[in-house]
Amino acid sequence: MNVLAVLENEAAQLPMTEMLSAMEPDANLMCFGSSLPALAAARQQEIDIAVIDAALPELSGLDFGSYLQELYPNVNLIYLTADRSIGFEALRQHASGILPKPIVETQLRRELNELRYPQAEQNRKRLFAQTFGNFELFADGKPVVFKYTKTKEIVALLVNNRGAQTTNGEIIASLWEDDGDPEKKGSYLSNLRQDLQNTFNRLKLNGVILKQRGSLAIATDRIECDLYDWLDKKQKSKYQYLGDYMNQYSWPEVMHAQLDEIAWSLDEE
Repeated sequence: MNVLAVLENEAAQLPMTEMLSAMEPDANLMCFGSSLPALAAARQQEIDIAVIDAALPELSGLDFGSYLQELYPNVNLIYLTADRSIGFEALRQHASGILPKPIVETQLRRELNELRYPQAEQNRKRLFAQTFGNFELFADGKPVVFKYTKTKEIVALLVNNRGAQTTNGEIIASLWEDDGDPEKKGSYLSNLRQDLQNTFNRLKLNGVILKQRGSLAIATDRIECDLYDWLDKKQKSKYQYLGDYMNQYSWPEVMHAQLDEIAWSLDEE
């Protein structure tokens, strides 16, 4: 669980860090005395709980909370304030809690125990990748619709590569093999990458696609996938490999053969 605290000044960091560390000893705690470095940290990893001082100097606490909700719709926002007038705006954001300053430890502990989005719900992954049979991608139980059909195939390739960075050249070689002009395919790939970004932004699936210059990867810890679950749990998995893998594509033959070999070895045990 990732807990972010954004406070009015640096002097407030140490007491808040000590308080939250005692309450959530297993959490990944990030505590900042200003909003700008906190924004940079929030872009790097999903935030489950944010404790935000409403009186941030560079950016208002409510604006900071709104930005976090754009990134992570199920983030639990807990506001700290000496100004009761922000209550209405916080309620409109569906904040998890509002606490008066100075902070009382028992009150903060109660808010952490009564989150709007409990941790069990936070652990539910919104994105499911089905690889056994035909490849399909679902967000919140509904098929993800891309502008281009090849965009979905890019996601399939990234899922197949299980978190490894996949270069533009590797994507082009897999999706088109030796078909056509590489320069034209590179231009088309730029459109596909933009379609992928736009679609995931619209669905607020930030942080699922990991981008580097000239390559893409999928964050395997941010999705549920029958392939990953079966490789990890084998017979104990709720998904079972029956010999079909991403049937609509030709390029997964290497993985398909590996899955067959694993399945045969399990049958012999």
